Amino acid sequence: MGGALLRGVEQALGKASLHVALSDVVPEAVNGLRKCLTCKSVTGTPEEVAAASDVVILAVKPADMKTLCEALEGVKGTRLYLSIAAGVNLSHLEMWLGARQRVIRSMPNTPALVGMGAAAFARGSKATAKDAALATKILGAVGIAEEVSEKLLDAVTGLSGSGPAYVYTVIEALADGGVLMGLPRGSAVRLAAQTVAGAAEMVLTTGKHPAALRDEVTSPGGTTIAGLEKLEQHGLRNAMIQAVRAATEKSKALGA
Repeated sequence: MGGALLRGVEQALGKASLHVALSDVVPEAVNGLRKCLTCKSVTGTPEEVAAASDVVILAVKPADMKTLCEALEGVKGTRLYLSIAAGVNLSHLEMWLGARQRVIRSMPNTPALVGMGAAAFARGSKATAKDAALATKILGAVGIAEEVSEKLLDAVTGLSGSGPAYVYTVIEALADGGVLMGLPRGSAVRLAAQTVAGAAEMVLTTGKHPAALRDEVTSPGGTTIAGLEKLEQHGLRNAMIQAVRAATEKSKALGA
């Protein structure tokens, strides 16, 4: 995910405006990322990378965050730290990194890997409006980014963080329906995926409420209303709502 953000920022800003320093416990990961970038890049220890950077993206597993941040706490100077680790709250990040550091906690999702991410972020106590604008630029380079209060990041995790898995399940189910009705598997998957992508783009592009767009497709006594009736009978709407609720509550438990 950190690599996806860097590639997106490079595309958004241009290689001449970017100079990156990289660190990872797996050398092959750093070398692979450097090959994907065209801007100037160097490698080093986490402390060396932080010392050389104005913005540090913390892209490690939640269980490894405390150890990393405590190692960075001794680095001289101040900078913006942007965490993309799930469940690690701002108070812990600020405590581990030191009270003088500016910290932003974010929740991106995996479609950022193809430039179609949906992310949200919350500012720490020292982060400024300028820092928030920079976070929007970084996260927005691979999709969209929304600033929210930290207490809402668990809901973001339940919706857009986990949401791709729900949508993949919907795509698979739509494709299975197509196969049941005689379509070849490959065609059914492509048609289902493009239908979901197109419908999502309609919501984003038109600004219309999803219900209004649904009504535009639903003719009286037609095929679409027959399908929608079955979705209501089998509880698709409530299942989606409860999926977001369950994932949100799990995120809260993990961060407790």
